[in-house]
Amino acid sequence: MIKMQIIGNLGKDCVVNTVNGKNVINFTVAHTEKYKDSQGNNQEKTTWVDCAWWTDRTAIAQYLTKGKQVYAEGQPEARSFQRNDGTPGSSLSLRVREVQLLGGRGDGGGNYSGMAATTGATTSTATTITAGEITEPVDDLPF
Repeated sequence: MIKMQIIGNLGKDCVVNTVNGKNVINFTVAHTEKYKDSQGNNQEKTTWVDCAWWTDRTAIAQYLTKGKQVYAEGQPEARSFQRNDGTPGSSLSLRVREVQLLGGRGDGGGNYSGMAATTGATTSTATTITAGEITEPVDDLPF
């Protein structure tokens, strides 16, 4: 099995469709990598991943909106095609098994609650804890 994980921002609001009586949530995740080229110039490369999540948990769709940061995990699928102008092209898609909402623009700088959902039977909620919320003494670490 090949597994792919991606963290990025949603490029647009998700779309919920029904195909042969099954629900699918389609969304696109963009991951931008910043690096310096051989001349020392700052560069950016954005990779777009089309995601299809076959699930009955369509209530999460209201939270999968443009700009939100998500973590998605699943099985990658690459395909090649020929563009209308005759040049070859390729695309990367992900058959999603797990999605976790990480936040997005306007969420208060990263101290927010996330929501996780999987194709399994459980749903969990994750919370980010800031250093000011830790009440145990630092010298009582278990290691």
